[in-house]
Amino acid sequence: MLFSSIEFIFRFLPLFLICYFVMPERGKNAVLFLGSLVFYAIGEPVYVLLMLGSIIVNYGAARGVAAAKKNGKKGWQRFCLLEALVIDLGALFLFKYFDFFAENMNLLLHQEVVPLLHLTLPLGISFYTFQMISYVADVSMGNIDDPGTFLEFATYLSMFPQLIAGPIVQYKEVSAQLRKRRVTLPMFEQGLEIFCLGLGAKVLLANKISIFWNQVQGIGFSSISTPIAWMGAVAFSFQIYFDFWGYSLMAMGLGAMMGFQIPRNFSVPYMSRSATEFWRRWHITLGRFFREYVYIPLGGNRKGRVRTICNIFVVWALTGLWHGASWNFVLWGVGFFVLLVAEKNIYGEFLKRHSIFSRLYMWILIPVSWMVFEITDLKQLLIYLAQMAGIHAAPVLVGKDQLMRYIWQYGWLFGVCALCATWLPVRLYRRFKGRFVTVVVCLAVFWLSVYEIHQGAANPFLYFRF
Repeated sequence: MLFSSIEFIFRFLPLFLICYFVMPERGKNAVLFLGSLVFYAIGEPVYVLLMLGSIIVNYGAARGVAAAKKNGKKGWQRFCLLEALVIDLGALFLFKYFDFFAENMNLLLHQEVVPLLHLTLPLGISFYTFQMISYVADVSMGNIDDPGTFLEFATYLSMFPQLIAGPIVQYKEVSAQLRKRRVTLPMFEQGLEIFCLGLGAKVLLANKISIFWNQVQGIGFSSISTPIAWMGAVAFSFQIYFDFWGYSLMAMGLGAMMGFQIPRNFSVPYMSRSATEFWRRWHITLGRFFREYVYIPLGGNRKGRVRTICNIFVVWALTGLWHGASWNFVLWGVGFFVLLVAEKNIYGEFLKRHSIFSRLYMWILIPVSWMVFEITDLKQLLIYLAQMAGIHAAPVLVGKDQLMRYIWQYGWLFGVCALCATWLPVRLYRRFKGRFVTVVVCLAVFWLSVYEIHQGAANPFLYFRF
């Protein structure tokens, strides 16, 4: 079920909130857990059982780890942790990566040695798998003193605001709120405002700018001019940002309405001055996961330059693969590995000293990197990148005249998106939060979004496919 749908906004959410607030405090976790299962079952009824099985396995493993730590049984502690990792990552590999592995193995051997399974990817499996791993790992590392009750863990993992596309919430961030939370009217109102603004980012910006990117795809990459190729790349850059940022805002807003503080996932990433800074601002909770549970356990930067570079490579190869089972994602991840190592060892200080150059560097890098991310067919990707570079292997059929029409039709939307990608909307909200003007703006954004959804403008969030 989409947050940006009539069914969610006017049916599921009101009915859920009535049940949630009527229930006494001791029963709220049960309502949230059952409501989250219903929310998930509407989209993925079969895979509810997979999620329930994962909850049982990981809670049992965490309890085993906690008991082993208490009794000084390090061998049993490692076994329980390894058991959880093997099951969690095994399920993720089976559903997400098995066919990718099989296809490449068969291609390498020139015969079908490994049959394809053609399994449907369960919604949100990449996100809730990482949450389960972080939970068991934190219990093992002593970051969580008490694994909590089964219901608390089940509620944490299945909580519908962040179940499908994050943020990747750590158990220790919400453990106190799972035990006891209080929702005040100002808190509920602020959560509602954040939800409305996130809805607007998704429906009024991401969905609208996606129309242009879809047109560029429909034309055919070999037929477009260099300016239109750049416009398409910028359009997708805005689409994926406002799509994912919008979802994250809605998740934060829904969490606040129920008494939870869900961590932010973005901090104006398109204002970054280096790739390193960009990844501190984009998908913050994913970067945190790889830093705390992969990079640091591998040794981080504590074992010399060569080992540090190897650790960074592992992180970014995994980051690319996490987003999808396709070679373009591997290329995308390895590309950022090269950039981050180069910034760290060669020209990072230069970027810090030259603000104009560093801005131009990122404004070129961001659209190019998103094309590597978006276009899964490597041949088509090469064609598109060549068009962006001004290398045309075929006659350009869509050129200057069509460019001017696109500028006239979409120029205002590009301008609005560019403005909203700066610090301006964040600072305006912080300044006017709680005032009447904010309520009016949020109501306007809400009803405009509802109108667009009713007109058929809603489409799935991009990160649902990961």
